[in-house]
Amino acid sequence: MKLRIILLLAAMLVELLLLRLGFWQLARGEEKQQALQAAAAVLQEKQAQPLADALTQLSGFTWVRGHAVFREAPLLLLDNQRRGNQVGVSVFQAADADDGRTLLVDLGWLPVQGDRQLPKPATLSGSMLLEGLLLPPPSPGLAIGPAYTAQADGSLLLMRLDQEALSKALNRPLSGRILRVDPAQRIGFARDLAVQANTLPPEKHRAYALQWFGLAAAFAVLCIGVMMRKTHANR
Repeated sequence: MKLRIILLLAAMLVELLLLRLGFWQLARGEEKQQALQAAAAVLQEKQAQPLADALTQLSGFTWVRGHAVFREAPLLLLDNQRRGNQVGVSVFQAADADDGRTLLVDLGWLPVQGDRQLPKPATLSGSMLLEGLLLPPPSPGLAIGPAYTAQADGSLLLMRLDQEALSKALNRPLSGRILRVDPAQRIGFARDLAVQANTLPPEKHRAYALQWFGLAAAFAVLCIGVMMRKTHANR
């Protein structure tokens, strides 16, 4: 009897875990869908706000315009970024807005060849008038291993965009959002204004949610079948 209770509790825990994973995927899908809609509304209007003012906001999407002074700091190369069928790096550089806040400017994407020879782009310097989309940084995902490794040319190869680790590396607190420069502005490298280019789209999360719910239903049916079989066997 004691063993049966233990097995029943274990089965309930597994069932709850499967359901939790399903609801988590649904929530992530809804969160990303709302982000896409918010970004689309901003990009449709492109009503530029002053960069310094927008940096006081901690989240969301804002079309901005303002001067920024590029810092003499190492370039940041975010690894494993896809553009079409190619894999490469996204290039970031730190810059100071008019109010002194430091943010990362997304300068675009460069390919990495099969021999893993990283590109060596030149840093920008001086003050520039920038326009583009202020948006949350890419999700860091699971924090496994170091956030970055220093390269021979002084740049930092990022495994993930860890704001806290990069603030320490640059000796400056960084804004919670990054600026993706308007592709029409002729600086940097290949880029667009897609906000979820290297992550799962909402529909994928919904599909995974259905899979978890399907597993939960199948597991529940299996457990009920086993219990009924044992009940008939004990009669």
